[in-house]
Amino acid sequence: MGYIKDLRKEVGTRPLIMCGACVLVINNHQQVLLQLRIDNECWGLIGGSMELGETLEQVAHRELLEETGLTAKNLTLINTYSGQKFYYQYPHGDEVYNVVTAFECKEYSGLLIHDQEEATMLQFFSLNDLPKNISPPDIPILEDYIVNYSKNPSNH
Repeated sequence: MGYIKDLRKEVGTRPLIMCGACVLVINNHQQVLLQLRIDNECWGLIGGSMELGETLEQVAHRELLEETGLTAKNLTLINTYSGQKFYYQYPHGDEVYNVVTAFECKEYSGLLIHDQEEATMLQFFSLNDLPKNISPPDIPILEDYIVNYSKNPSNH
């Protein structure tokens, strides 16, 4: 997160608009991959913020590899999310209004290895049995995916 870290040196914890991407990795059992985040001790989607010059699809590929060890064979655009529901204050005080583009990944390769700086573990969960402690900005994305995309692939 070089770009955001550099901005933070200038603006402190003030709210920033943060663009990024997340990846809903779906296995053959229709389970979604989540990571148990170190910063807020909640389960969250794979993803992160955009660096200067990147496309959102490049962000998704990079974050997937960095956070899970997996390489996407293909990514399918789901939706872009923004607004008040995507305001978040990190435990250390930084405030953001996220603009998140979500991608679905059903074909991937590699061995699952979590990023030890960001998460304590990775685990697949059934879409109808998600953990209670989901990272707040990921809740509306997961809810939208379950209702509008998981059962009807023609929607994306």
